[in-house]
Amino acid sequence: MERNTGLIVAMDVTRMDSAVEIASEVAECVDAIKVGYPLVLSEGLSVISRLADYAPVIADFKVADIPNTDELICEQVFKAGASGVIVHGFTGEDSLKACIDVARRYDGDIYVVSEMSHPGGAKYFQPIADEIASMAYEFGATGIVAPATRPERVKHLRSIIGDGLSIISPGVGAQGGKASDVIEAGANWIIVGRSIYNSENPKETAMELVTGIGI
Repeated sequence: MERNTGLIVAMDVTRMDSAVEIASEVAECVDAIKVGYPLVLSEGLSVISRLADYAPVIADFKVADIPNTDELICEQVFKAGASGVIVHGFTGEDSLKACIDVARRYDGDIYVVSEMSHPGGAKYFQPIADEIASMAYEFGATGIVAPATRPERVKHLRSIIGDGLSIISPGVGAQGGKASDVIEAGANWIIVGRSIYNSENPKETAMELVTGIGI
């Protein structure tokens, strides 16, 4: 994924027409569109190829299963037109390797969740976050997911992975994270959803966020 604006929009809506409308408005302001289960379960995998007309699509499926199942999931997602997939690391090295192997066949990206952005995400993830980040680096993932709501954790995780991996960081806006803080802490991209797609003017909001990132 090429870094031009530092902004990824999280398209957590449930209707294709809404997603396409928002994507068309913010396309010039974002480096990627993140889609998750709400939209895909509502509209099907075809939404990925539709949105890919506007920006690269990252499928936030937080893949977390045995290696064979992970391989099958990633295969379908990349075939559908996704540029990247978000996966969990707590399922172990073999499961992560299966995802990365599929991504390499499609010249795609794998982002590994090191720590989630909601309050409850700290309790169980922080004790293993360092190990997950190290594993992501060791096995050649594209990057990790780290919480914009806790910039100090982003800074810490950056110290573990160095400059070799990217950090994509959710939690700016509705969850309380500040774009400039998390970029300064070491994130490459911020992920913003509700603040953009619930805005009366999504493009204007996205442009304000890009200004805050300050690339």
